[in-house]
Amino acid sequence: MTDSVPDPQALLQASALGKATPYADQYDPGLLFALPRAPQRAQIGIAGQPRFFGADLWTAFELSWLNPRGKPQLAIAHVMVPCESTHIVESKSFKLYLNSFSGTRLADASAVARHIREDVSAAIWQGGPVRGAAGVRLIAPEDFDREQVHELDGLSLDRLDIDCEDHAEPQPALLVAGLDEQPVEETLSTRLFKSNCPVTGQPDWAGVQIRYAGPQIEQGGLLRYLVSFRRHNDFHEHCVERIFTDLWSHCRPAKLSVYARFTRRGGLDINPWRTSHPGTPPPNIRTARQ
Repeated sequence: MTDSVPDPQALLQASALGKATPYADQYDPGLLFALPRAPQRAQIGIAGQPRFFGADLWTAFELSWLNPRGKPQLAIAHVMVPCESTHIVESKSFKLYLNSFSGTRLADASAVARHIREDVSAAIWQGGPVRGAAGVRLIAPEDFDREQVHELDGLSLDRLDIDCEDHAEPQPALLVAGLDEQPVEETLSTRLFKSNCPVTGQPDWAGVQIRYAGPQIEQGGLLRYLVSFRRHNDFHEHCVERIFTDLWSHCRPAKLSVYARFTRRGGLDINPWRTSHPGTPPPNIRTARQ
């Protein structure tokens, strides 16, 4: 990491996001546009190695290619990007990249998965050594009927009948915990999260799950805090990292996990997961709104 942190908006100007873009139908890994994680992390006080572990779980519903005889094939792709990678892949560029398989003849699904794994891994490390490869799993059409729909576990914060006045920017001061009380261990969730794309301004809807052990978090303040993202402009991954960082700083949990499942756009959903302790990622099971 260099001493100077790039300007996020300047970097986004070079991407395809928010621009009219032709769709290629021949395999082209050069379509993947990587954005460094460091600038957004610097904005929330993270320099160097973050205090969290985790991954970004992607689901791609619009993946198709041709077999050697020219017959179309298709699959659903689950892609896992480790959060320790130096870069993320901008979502529109990922859609364009996946679309480039549509007119390309490949031997079988394993060849498609291999290309995605290698190309995404190279993009998220931007030419540096690949210290953690992207995980790729393709779901064949004959297995579509096994794909599950399940809501996020946890006590719903949405049951609370409260006033929510802050909608413009995240308000971490709303977060309060019983620091002098007996610690608890609980899982909380909400379906009311919304933020906006930092380039197009389009709404990003999500369910959020928070698992923690430590001083009990005041639930009304937590819900108000999550609702305060409603007009905030940022990518999915950075929103989740901000939530994790604010909870860790203001509520001082001994353990913390933040997981969000965003509704799909352009045939893709992105589901970031951040945790204070290494562990098995949550299963990539979509919610009803996805």
